Amino acid sequence: MDLQGLRKWHRRISGELDSVVAFWLQHSHDEEYGGFFTCLGQDGKVYDDLKYVWLQGRQVWMYSRLYRKVPRFQRPEILQAARAGGEFLLQHGRVALPSQKCAFVLTRDGRPVKIQRTIFSECFYILGLDELGRATGESRYQREAQTMMEAIVRWVREDPSELGRPQLAGAAPHDSMAVPMMLLNLVDQLSEGDGEAASQFNELGNWAAQRILMHVQKNGTAVLENVSEDGKELPGCLGRQQNPGHALEAGWFLLRHAQRQQDSALRSQAVEKFIKQPFHSGWDPEHGGLFSFQDVDGLCPTQLEWNMKLWWPHTEAMIAFLMGFADTQDQELLELFDQMAKYTFDKFHDPEAGEWFGYLAQEGKVALTIKGGPFKGCFHVPRALYMCEDILETLIRETESKSGK
Repeated sequence: MDLQGLRKWHRRISGELDSVVAFWLQHSHDEEYGGFFTCLGQDGKVYDDLKYVWLQGRQVWMYSRLYRKVPRFQRPEILQAARAGGEFLLQHGRVALPSQKCAFVLTRDGRPVKIQRTIFSECFYILGLDELGRATGESRYQREAQTMMEAIVRWVREDPSELGRPQLAGAAPHDSMAVPMMLLNLVDQLSEGDGEAASQFNELGNWAAQRILMHVQKNGTAVLENVSEDGKELPGCLGRQQNPGHALEAGWFLLRHAQRQQDSALRSQAVEKFIKQPFHSGWDPEHGGLFSFQDVDGLCPTQLEWNMKLWWPHTEAMIAFLMGFADTQDQELLELFDQMAKYTFDKFHDPEAGEWFGYLAQEGKVALTIKGGPFKGCFHVPRALYMCEDILETLIRETESKSGK
């Protein structure tokens, strides 16, 4: 791809980011109780007013990051909405003091409906509040994020009992890649521009990166979603599961960590094992797009949605390929970005009502017309567009500088 191609994608992605943010600004704000509606139909109409804590945190992060980093989004209504979401989280996100556990689902007015025995609501609670603190300059948000971070690290590395997940006799202990991935993402967030925090979380970041690397299995030819606690393959369906989108997302998490650590070996592993390899194994050669799940031994996956094309793996792939190219100048990665972006814009983008569809059948037809739900909110699409826009701007400047244009 030449300079003209980079400029073309930059224009398209920038315009799409404006459109996607406008969709959420128009349809998702709860002016009465605070926070955000995320169960939105194709046209943005609310079809369920339940509020999912991890999606509340994600939208707070997204608005705050755009306000802080992108001049055209430094608008008072965006910061006001982020603050309203943050205050809703502070007031209602945690189930009951002194517990640090967050709800998974809340009623519209903030009463807890469901708790999950995982750390993911809490992770996005941290992500949103830390970024809101940076955008507003109010340290109380970041203090709460730091307190929650301490609890998560304790649950993961010392005592999981507060998660309420008993160890049953027949359940094989295993390491899910999602946990160290989220911790690495949080280290990246909390360490940005803060030398003291970077030093505090340096060991945790390295630990999380090493736990992710344990998922490279089959003599280096596959990234498995679950391995034993000591990094060995597991028997059965659980041990054979591959999630191409998750591996790609882990790839750019690892790449950012490697850049911070100036670790050239880790940079190479991130690109070769977590970015290139999952794409080549996960791409559907018949219909295009990434499979949601695969069985590493070629058996039929057990997940009902295994062959569907979901929005988030494709947005994560766009980030991974473009970030990988910026780091390595490997032309294959730029070609893969172009291939992935063309498929993604063609299949997921809704030119009529705005935003993106999230769920396609294998052949690429829209399976669900909703724009948001319990799992899809204002996050993966705008985050990818924001990050790709930023990387493209840097690549364009560098290319212009080299060519004298």
